[in-house]
Amino acid sequence: MQIKILAAGGTIDKVYYDALSDYSIGDPMAEELMQMAGFSGQYRVQSVLRKDSLDMDDSDRSALREAVLADDCRHIVITHGTDTLVQTAMALQSLENRTIVLTGAMQPARFRDSDAAFNLGGAVALCQAMPPGVYIFMNGRVFHPERTVKNRVAGVFEECT
Repeated sequence: MQIKILAAGGTIDKVYYDALSDYSIGDPMAEELMQMAGFSGQYRVQSVLRKDSLDMDDSDRSALREAVLADDCRHIVITHGTDTLVQTAMALQSLENRTIVLTGAMQPARFRDSDAAFNLGGAVALCQAMPPGVYIFMNGRVFHPERTVKNRVAGVFEECT
């Protein structure tokens, strides 16, 4: 089973330069995280965007959509900034015959205390186990985009009613 990992940027790929928190979006960390985890399956990583998700717009979501459609892979993980991850997941809902899981990190993958490795690992497992559809994997939980919000105060994703 082949897995395609599309990198859109966000905190998971951030590189900080100084104590003033100046940063840029670096190369996708997914490849390094997958190697460190010893993942034995087949996967490919493709960088689609290198943006903070707050800077993303509909054309960026369209680029992600096109990247999914351009590939015949049926198991897709998208690494994405957490601030607009839900909006992107909603924009991908109409794609059929694919299992798409979006994930990100509250701390950059380059930080020792990052949640990036856990979230990517969960998303990779989830994309292999779930039926076709669009899902979010954050904070050790699976969410459906239409019932999910990011609680910025608590720094977690939650199910909304």
